[in-house]
Amino acid sequence: MIDLKSSDLVTQIEALKNKEISSYELTSMYLKNIQDNENLNCFISINESALEDAKKIDSSKEEFSHLKGVPIAHKDIFCVENGKTTCGSKMLENFISPYSSTVYEKLDRAGTVMLGKTNMDEFAMGSSNETSYFGNVKNPIDNTKSPGGSSGGSAAAVKANLCAFATGTDTGGSIRQPASFCGITGIKPTYGRVSRWGMIAFASSLDQAGVFTKTALDAAIALEMISGFDKKDSTSINSEVSNLKYETVSEMDHIIGIPSDIIDSIKDPKVKETYLENIDLLKKNGVKTKEVELQNLEYSLPAYYVIAPAECSANLSRYDGVKFGYSCENPKNLEDLYTRTRSEGFGEEVKKRILIGTYCLSAGYFDAYYLKAQKIRTLVTESFKKAFKDVSVIAMPTCSNTAFDLESIQDPVKMYEQDIYTIPANLAGLPAISIPAGNQKNLPLGLQFIGNHLQESSILNISHKFQKISDYHV
Repeated sequence: MIDLKSSDLVTQIEALKNKEISSYELTSMYLKNIQDNENLNCFISINESALEDAKKIDSSKEEFSHLKGVPIAHKDIFCVENGKTTCGSKMLENFISPYSSTVYEKLDRAGTVMLGKTNMDEFAMGSSNETSYFGNVKNPIDNTKSPGGSSGGSAAAVKANLCAFATGTDTGGSIRQPASFCGITGIKPTYGRVSRWGMIAFASSLDQAGVFTKTALDAAIALEMISGFDKKDSTSINSEVSNLKYETVSEMDHIIGIPSDIIDSIKDPKVKETYLENIDLLKKNGVKTKEVELQNLEYSLPAYYVIAPAECSANLSRYDGVKFGYSCENPKNLEDLYTRTRSEGFGEEVKKRILIGTYCLSAGYFDAYYLKAQKIRTLVTESFKKAFKDVSVIAMPTCSNTAFDLESIQDPVKMYEQDIYTIPANLAGLPAISIPAGNQKNLPLGLQFIGNHLQESSILNISHKFQKISDYHV
């Protein structure tokens, strides 16, 4: 029988293929684990038909894919037809989606079994998973710590062995930071590589779907399955998806870019020390390095926190209490309906970002804030383009710290600073991955690899190489 604690996705795929275990048995084991770990609050909802779905897959003669029978979890931002999709918000507490997201459909057609929908920061706005209407998610390593956000439920579920892998979304670091805090692998692909259709929008020019897994090889398998062009998504890239599993384990020569100005800015000596030790380990194993200059990255954080709220204020204007979602009781008139619905339905963090975004888009401040932020975004993108002329990947810390205590950060600016190393990849639309790469006081630290446009294979390959010569992910 498979040991969920030690088995990765590759192991489970082989066991299912060789009929060493059935999907029904594997699903049962995961559901038992979910029940035993309810205190973590990883799931908003459980799929009541999961066991029945697994039974059908076991008896089906269809070939499906190599993921046939694998039990997975979806962040509750991906719509599933005739099922609840809450986005961690009171506003959508009882919303039943009339259609399914492309990500869900692809994995469903592949023969996976959905165990349930994972908890998240409300509308993906947060870096701690403390803004969810359904309560805080706890870090499985230390229940007093944050699992990171906004995809904290998915990250914690993978770490706690509650699913084989989980989907997530990353707008400014919402896959990579939780992956770092929970000591697992999390990848955000190139913007447009994975369809956003049916994925509830936060900031449309930044949002991208990705996956949480135990290893880089697992991530390659899962990511390849959800990637590809989708005509329903106007931002989808019409580019062939390569064999990521093969490319992850193949021989590749890398020159890793070391952004010296970023490294000099690391305040925590342990984070800096761990980063440099990891780079030395790669160099000792034949990987070349080169210093690169990434100009204007120090402006990424303020630029992001203008662009993202601006887009959020536009996207969330649809929640007005009229067509779907929460609606206040007994409104006096239309204005009262709008005002009370949005005041009661949205949490404080969401309302804060809507107000910031509306202010930045207003006639008197558009040029001063939003337009200037977009110019910075262009400069950041150009800086990466220049660096990638000389290197294949860029290595940075994922976060400036390990997982912090739940409810310990009250200053919103300090919370926003959690994304300082992850945001640049989102602004530039580049693929990035976080892998476990050290520990500080028994809490994991992540190493981040950023790749050039559509070069998911490069960051997966170097991550796999690192995981072969280290054991932080075990």
